[in-house]
Amino acid sequence: MRWNDLREEACPVARGLSVVGDRWTMLILRDCFQGIRRFEQMQERLGITRHVLSDRLKKLESAGVLRRVPYQQRPPRHEYRLTETGTALYPVLATLIDWANTHVPAPTGTAVTLVDRETGVPVSPKLLDTNTGREITHRSVGARMQAPADDTGA
Repeated sequence: MRWNDLREEACPVARGLSVVGDRWTMLILRDCFQGIRRFEQMQERLGITRHVLSDRLKKLESAGVLRRVPYQQRPPRHEYRLTETGTALYPVLATLIDWANTHVPAPTGTAVTLVDRETGVPVSPKLLDTNTGREITHRSVGARMQAPADDTGA
């Protein structure tokens, strides 16, 4: 199966990975969440080729994760801003940061600590069911395949 074909899969993990599943995409999003919006800044921070960065930004824009906003007319220049779809990925990024700090620690100690913006106190992400308030873990939640929608209109 080709990578682009994942978008058409019934599996939500495959569909999600079709948008954010390569090694550069989450790093681009990390920078966007840190306020980096311009192509040149992203390229410099990531050390990524112009071609690869351009490709990933176009992919994120077409997926509705980022939107291009002009900031200069001559020559035309754009910056990339997170959409509502994009900001909805923040819990994924925060969870990945927490997981990596615990299970794949940096050789020189934790490089990034998630902190509350108001108090500065470190936070630890926890996935909760909004209906019950219970923690979601591999033991408390399973996944059930749903029957495909009936396309016959019956």
